[in-house]
This record gives sequence, structure tokens and C-alpha cells, in this order.
Amino acid sequence: MPTPPYRQIADDLRRRILDGDLPPGAVVPSENALVEQYGVAAETARRALAVLAAEGLTEARRGSGTRVRSFRPILRQAGKRLAAEQWGSGRSIWQADLDQRPMTVDRATVAEQPCPARIAESLGLEEGAAVWVRDRRYLVEGVPVMLATSYLPAGLVAGSAITRPDSGPGGTYARLAELGWAPVAFREQVRARMPLPEEAEALQLGAGSPVVLIVRFAFARDGVPVEVNEMTLDASRYLMEWEFPA
Repeated sequence: MPTPPYRQIADDLRRRILDGDLPPGAVVPSENALVEQYGVAAETARRALAVLAAEGLTEARRGSGTRVRSFRPILRQAGKRLAAEQWGSGRSIWQADLDQRPMTVDRATVAEQPCPARIAESLGLEEGAAVWVRDRRYLVEGVPVMLATSYLPAGLVAGSAITRPDSGPGGTYARLAELGWAPVAFREQVRARMPLPEEAEALQLGAGSPVVLIVRFAFARDGVPVEVNEMTLDASRYLMEWEFPA
């Protein structure tokens, strides 16, 4: 089958971006410019631009048109960020990812709630049992990159700093260690899908932009589950890396 015209235009623009002809921050030719340059209909040009936006190569900026994304991807190294020497020394696990870039947390809420059915079995609890839920949105250089919701058994963490928005140096895992429930093992499940409407709004995603879902399970001694953390990441903002011995 011949390649549709909008795909041909997207391929041409993608090559220019990857070759550096259109560097990060550069203005991408507008819909009208593409119509004139390639002799296509406006809808064809619009679809070509939508392809690049869906691939995370471009972003629309109010008042300045569409530009090549200049955000440097976040390198997420699961083994490094979850190592005990990271959170055990009072550093946030986020510091392992950011290479000194500024990170902020907003929309943070912490509350005791009934445990959802999908979480209860993983925590060894009955559905509806009390859990503390930590819900946050993370921004890097002012850009929303991840939503995270942690669930922890109320019987383990009640009265601790984990039940406050700022859990202190080293975060939740350092506080669990102080309570005698230091995580000694983790398991993560990863999958991708299109975002729900509320996720797209919270992460300021363009049309067609996917998300990566990571569910992390943390275990203390004797395999006792101490946390389930559901994370929704803007797929275009991350580069994920796993390193392990042969």
C-alpha cells in the first residue's frame, strides 16, 4: 500500500527533527506552511502535525505555535533509584533520576481510606480495610511528568510522618525503616495505554500521547507487603533503563 500523504509529510519532518535541522525549541512549519509547501489539503497537514505530537517530538505552545520539544528525557533506572543507600541516606529516590534538575510536587493529598479491591490482595488486606493513601503529581522543570498514588496498611504507618504530606528526608521508605518495616525487595509491573481524560488533563498531554503505567510492590522482611504504588508517566518524558547481571 502506498504511504498516505500525511505520513510522508510526518516522515519528512521527523527526519529533519532527528537530523537536527529542526533543533529543540525550533518552530515547526505551520499547517498553512505545509499546505503551501507540499500542495496538500489542510486536513492532511493537520494529521501530519498530529503524528509528530503523538510521538512526543513536538508540542503546541500558546501564542508561539508548534515547536520541537526541548525537554530532556528523564532517565529512570529502577535499580539505582530503589537502592537502600539512596533513600536510606535521606535522599529522595527522585534524585537518582534528575541529574540535578529541579523537581516539585503539587496536588499532594494524604488521607486514610478504605482499601480498593484491586489493591487489597497485594497488601494482604481485606477489601475496605483501612489504608493510608498518598496521592501526588510530580513536575520537573515546571512540567508535569508523573502522577503517583501509594497505598500503605494503616496498621503499619498510623501516627507516623507517612500520614503527612511531607514525610521527611528519604521519603516513605526511610520512614518505614524507622518503623521496623524497611523495604528489602521490590517488584514493578509496566504497561502502556492511552490516558484517561483526567490523566491527560493532569499531565497536560496532547491528543494521541500515551502514558506508561508502573505498579510497584514493596516488601519488608519475610515478604510482608508494605506498599503498592500506582504511577502514571507521560511516556514522551521518560527513558527507562534496566541493568542486571547475566
